Formats: sequence, structure tokens, C-alpha cells
Amino acid sequence: MGRVTDPPAADALVQWPADFAPRFLVTVDTEEEFDWTAPFAATGHTLDAVGELGTFQRFCEEAGVAPVYLIDYPVATDPRAAEVLRDPVRAGRAEVGVQLHPWVNPPHDETVTAHNSFAGNLPEPLERAKFAALREAIERNFGQAPRIYRAGRYGVGPATTAILRDHGIAVDTSARSRFDYSAGGGQNFRDLPVHPWWIGSPGGLMELPLTTVYWGPLRRFGPVLYPKLWRAPRLRGVLSRLCALERIPLTPEGVSAAEAVRGIDCALAERVPVLVFSFHSPSLQPGHTPYVRTEADLAAFYEWWRTVFAALARRGVAPTTVAEIMAAARLA
Repeated sequence: MGRVTDPPAADALVQWPADFAPRFLVTVDTEEEFDWTAPFAATGHTLDAVGELGTFQRFCEEAGVAPVYLIDYPVATDPRAAEVLRDPVRAGRAEVGVQLHPWVNPPHDETVTAHNSFAGNLPEPLERAKFAALREAIERNFGQAPRIYRAGRYGVGPATTAILRDHGIAVDTSARSRFDYSAGGGQNFRDLPVHPWWIGSPGGLMELPLTTVYWGPLRRFGPVLYPKLWRAPRLRGVLSRLCALERIPLTPEGVSAAEAVRGIDCALAERVPVLVFSFHSPSLQPGHTPYVRTEADLAAFYEWWRTVFAALARRGVAPTTVAEIMAAARLA
């Protein structure tokens, strides 16, 4: 059946109609607020930033972009989120997907630990039960059956693909290519491509990885060189400052607009057909993430998107949706 972390064969890469690519997709990890430096806990979180989803939705609509909200259980069961997003979702101005944070998602049958914060590390029946509860809550409260999934903390496991297929998920976007989370108990996506591929047979489950590129004169050596520098962050910093080698994920969190535009150009040079952007919804309100601490940071966050949307438009990269991706790839 295949796993998300299995390197795909060359003939497993998704083929696209000539008039489709390149496109871009904005994904939002739509989740509760919690202390990123504290141990994981089933309680004690807040949902203050849910009220800002409407602001971001209106911003995207003005730009002609339909964001994908990958929703976890606390947000899925918060009436305010459904009130804000239900109409845009029904009208096709937004889409919803599944994001599983197991530590706040029933059934709570596991010990909450860092290892168990990766849903794929849980026993298959428990991962399946948590996913089913979340998917049902999303469809019930937002009026749309989700067709896309991202594991919280990118925590896929050996049973994940079967669970997704059994629940009608067509697209997984858990792979953060060119990142390795195995030291903390997660998965290693370092050697996976940034081009979408089929997990198992073509036309089944598509992997749509988050877009990360290497930039700089040494970028062709990035897949080999960058992982060797994980013990030497200062050297990585030196290479970045010298503009020799930089790893650029397409996100406003910790990445400047200038870096993101360089990343866009690298992705287009690599002929990436769908550029996948992402961020965490708590960044929509100051004080919840390391990336948006003040009102000035929030203003810069929105300016980042204005700059990136303009750069994409100048390069002829149009926004897309999960529905369009499924149709272009002829997914059922």
C-alpha cells in the first residue's frame, strides 16, 4: 500500500495537464494556542485566534485566493470557527481539511508524551479512532467532507495511508520534504521530492508535499550538504549569510518575504507544479507563536503575503484549490 515516507519511483510522480501548472496553494494549520516550549497537554490550551480567521479569509478573498484550513479537534468543535468559515466553504471561497493533534483529540486513551504527539506513533486502532472523530466533526460543523489531510507535527506513521484511504481522503500533505524530525521521534522527509507523487498505485492517494527549496550557488549540493550541517548551526548560518546555501520553506513564519521570493524562483526553476505555502493559525493574533509577537509583527505578516502574492502573479503562478488539484490529477 505504501507509506508517506517511502521514496517514490520516478514513474510515481503525478503528471499534470499542460494548462495546469504552475499553481500555488495556501494551507493553514488551523489549531489551538499552546505553549510551544512546554510539554504537550490535553488541556490548558486557548482558542483566541479563532476570531481572526475571518480577517484572514477576507484578505485572501480580496486577493482571489481560496485558502485550505486544515482543522484540528479544538477548532473543529468551536462554534465560532464554523460560523466564520461555513459560508466561504460552501461557496468555494475556502476549503477544509483534517489536521490531527492527537493530544487534544478524543479518544484520550494514550499517555500524552512527546513520542505520542506524532499520531503515526500511536497504535493503529487509536490513530484511526482519533482520525474518525475529527473527520466527522469537521464534516458535521463545516458542511463539507474533507479530502485533504496533514498530520500535526507531520506525524504520519505506518498505518496512516490506509486510514486516509478508508475515510475518503484523496490528498495527503504531511510530508515536509527536506526536513528530518526523526531525532524527536517523528519522521524523516529529508530525501523526499517536492513534486507531488502517488502513494501506491496512480490515481489513489496523492502526496502533496510542503514546498521547501535550496537556494544559493551550492543549492545542487543541498540534499547532501545541508543534512550534514545539522550539528553545526553556526556553519549553516555562515553559509546563509554568504548567500552560498540556504534552505527556504514557503512560509511567513521565520522566512522573510525576500527569502520567500527567492524560494519561489527556485521552485519554478525546479518545475515544481504546485507550490504549497503553510503557517499556523495562532500567528493571526499577536502573542501565540514566536513569529507574531506584536501588532507590528502582525502587520508585517500580512505585508509578507501581499509581497508574495504579487510576486506569484508577476511570474504567472495562479492560485489553486484542492478541488482543482483533484480534477487536474483525475482523482475520484
